[in-house]
Amino acid sequence: MKYDVTVIGSGPGGYVAAIRAAQLGLKTAIIERYNSLGGTCLNVGCIPSKALLDSSEHYHNAKEKFSLHGIEVKGLKVNMPQMIRRKDEVVGETVKGLDFLMKKNKIDVLRGHGSFLSPTRIQIAAADGATSEIETDKVIIATGSKPITPPAFNYDKKRVITSTEALNIADVPKRMVIIGGGVIGLELGSVYARLGTKIDVVEYLDRIIPGMDGDCSKELMRALKKLGMEFHLRHAVTTVTATAKAVKVEVQKRDSEEKFTIDADYCLVAIGRRPYTDGLGLDKAGIQPDDKGRIPVDTHLETSIKGIYAIGDVVQGAMLAHKAEEEGVFVAETIAGQKPHIDYNLIPGVVYTWPEVAAVGRTEEQLKEEGIPYKSGKFPFKALGRARASTDTEGMVKVLSHKDTDEILGVHIVGPRAADMIAEAVALMEFRASAEDAARMSHAHPTYTEAFKEAALAATANRSIHM
Repeated sequence: MKYDVTVIGSGPGGYVAAIRAAQLGLKTAIIERYNSLGGTCLNVGCIPSKALLDSSEHYHNAKEKFSLHGIEVKGLKVNMPQMIRRKDEVVGETVKGLDFLMKKNKIDVLRGHGSFLSPTRIQIAAADGATSEIETDKVIIATGSKPITPPAFNYDKKRVITSTEALNIADVPKRMVIIGGGVIGLELGSVYARLGTKIDVVEYLDRIIPGMDGDCSKELMRALKKLGMEFHLRHAVTTVTATAKAVKVEVQKRDSEEKFTIDADYCLVAIGRRPYTDGLGLDKAGIQPDDKGRIPVDTHLETSIKGIYAIGDVVQGAMLAHKAEEEGVFVAETIAGQKPHIDYNLIPGVVYTWPEVAAVGRTEEQLKEEGIPYKSGKFPFKALGRARASTDTEGMVKVLSHKDTDEILGVHIVGPRAADMIAEAVALMEFRASAEDAARMSHAHPTYTEAFKEAALAATANRSIHM
């Protein structure tokens, strides 16, 4: 077979790239080594984790908040197998949707492990051992990433686990150690903390979610501590030893000889992810990854070999599903001769704990480091009527704008529905709006987004009405 475009990998970046290429009239194939489409995000990442996050939040609210609303519940308990079944059903329905989209857009789905034989020839090795080959004019590498699992942690997929295995624990653990205070560890940690698990987070740096604004780190840690999560900042895990039913985690304080041991049911390794290009045959295509395993690309996301592109987790930048999607569209349109554009500064980041954390643009720390003059306006959710009505009063909205021009430079939210609220900030910043523009927009009352308006008012000239 001969194709105009072949996409290797069917995660959010890959399948979106394939759909856009097909929409533009290009004969398109997508190669996927696993039984289901969707990659990590749909199968063992974004979608299943959000399903468990929602389920655990319902339980937590029933246990802790229903009585405040005058709702009495007796005999409340966690049915973990049903929670897992529901999560699997959500994943199954989402994957079926992808199968439909492939057929609708007349995209050939080639099952098996794809690898380069040359820059324009790809071999597909099926699960039964059979192999086939295709020719293609263009290739989009979208093979995603895998969790980093250092040998010292003795990852066994049973007691020492990653996010993949954490989605299928049959019983609520009594205690779990999480290595890493980043997004993945905190999201899954909050799932089990809400179900009653004692969670210990070991983070080498001096704060959690270190890539986000410092105020977001403080607000989120304060909220998670109320769930009973314990944080060991400036600490490192030296070794993890597992038995059939437990783990022993050795922890050492950073820049010190002080050590201690944590005994738990599970140890979740969540220290980041690495580009997944294993067995891809990059050398046969003439591509050399960098020292972190990433595929170097130019401003058009084209590799050093003409006609081969790479997107998503295999290239530099944040490992985010929506970033990969934007890059998939970008490359498909580039191949079709269009002039697409991505502003990486305006790709939002989200932590789906509760309260949620969402941010776009520069952090306050970045503005200070870059010497950019700025103004800051903050508004707490506890001062918002809508938040008080729903008992979601933790967190705040922070708006950073340029001191001279008032252009919005960054928006940082910790609070209810922050993941949805951040889109308003992205839209305004895409059009280079000022804080005053945001402050003068009419926001429906009562809504959570009024907190954004109030923070913009505070940034404009300390004009917040309700603080």
